[in-house]
Amino acid sequence: MSASKCKTINDPIHGFITIDSRDLLGVLDHRCMQRLRRIRQLGLTDFVYPGAVHTRFQHALGAMHLMSMAVDTLRSKGHDITNAEKESVEAAILMHDIGHGPFSHALEHSIVDGVDHEHISLSLMNRINSDMGGRWTDSISVFCNRYHKGFLYQLISSQLDTDRLDYLKRDSFYTGVIEGTVGSDRIIKMLSVADDRLVVESKGIYSIEKFLIARRLMYLQVYMHKTVISAEKMLTQILRRAKYLVHKGIAVYASPSLSFFLNNDIDEKTFDENEVIDNFVNLDDSDILSALKVWVGHSDRILSQLSEAFVDRRLFRTHISVEPVGQERVEEICRRVAELYGLDNDEVSYFVYSGSLNNRTYSQRSGNINILFSSGGTCDISEVSDIINSVTISNDDVRYYLCYPKCVDNLP
Repeated sequence: MSASKCKTINDPIHGFITIDSRDLLGVLDHRCMQRLRRIRQLGLTDFVYPGAVHTRFQHALGAMHLMSMAVDTLRSKGHDITNAEKESVEAAILMHDIGHGPFSHALEHSIVDGVDHEHISLSLMNRINSDMGGRWTDSISVFCNRYHKGFLYQLISSQLDTDRLDYLKRDSFYTGVIEGTVGSDRIIKMLSVADDRLVVESKGIYSIEKFLIARRLMYLQVYMHKTVISAEKMLTQILRRAKYLVHKGIAVYASPSLSFFLNNDIDEKTFDENEVIDNFVNLDDSDILSALKVWVGHSDRILSQLSEAFVDRRLFRTHISVEPVGQERVEEICRRVAELYGLDNDEVSYFVYSGSLNNRTYSQRSGNINILFSSGGTCDISEVSDIINSVTISNDDVRYYLCYPKCVDNLP
């Protein structure tokens, strides 16, 4: 490709990122990809960390850059990866997040019913592949783990993939939570392949330990922060109320694409229809934000109160604990809220939320991180690391939450 057709992007995390493939530029310029400029990477996390307003588009570029580095590293160690395969995995990681809805995970199951972002990403990847004459069929095979070189899939989706290597470093930078910083360059240089599986050379064990500890700390300090949970749950209930009103025949302001999803119940069986995909591609964070500002003045007091509290950042109080929330306490909070706002049992569910959050820093059951020794033997990192083998790192880390209006605490 001629130099005039290259695109160089200055990224604050990785420096200059160069794209020298016409086909990859075609993916980058596709409207499904450009939409990611309008989807925040960390959803509502800027309510806690004001700098966390970076986008899915930035993350996709960074992950693609790390993928290019990883492939070059594996090639330098004698592993066979053709130029076509390199472009395929770069395109796959570039497109891996295109299925995220507004505010990323916050509304994943509010806009559509039971359709996760991976399914939506695959639908949009098929759309891009069709628009580009089937150019990315191999990318889709790698993304779905159907390609004959399994280690390529692990570079996209595993417990040590280029997705995680970018988002941890990027999210750490934009939130200012330095505990999440990871040495992505060092880790990539330690990658290799054994028996068609991605492995890490033994001299990289300490870097992997730090990577996994950083991931756990980011979950505790950022992704599972109590204020972020409060904002996400409130926004989910606001959308639920808006959809309820629409189904009752009450007019609710919304952009055409948001209106489509409020008026229709979309599930996995119907999502792949062209009309659904077209409306999803037109939907982003701005649709939700503009609607919220208007809903502040809606005649429905539940939609109005929740929207006003959200827009003005009067978020609900949130308690996070390692012990389940007692049912008696939930019922007492519900009783107080119902009395305060004059709500019935169904309506109070818009103001009081409880549930659990689950994260496992490292699992031996999915996409293991295997260590390669100079003898040629391999083993799971948990077998050679006291840190990763600890209960805290390798077991489910469950947190229980309870959210409700702060004014309830002031009642006698």
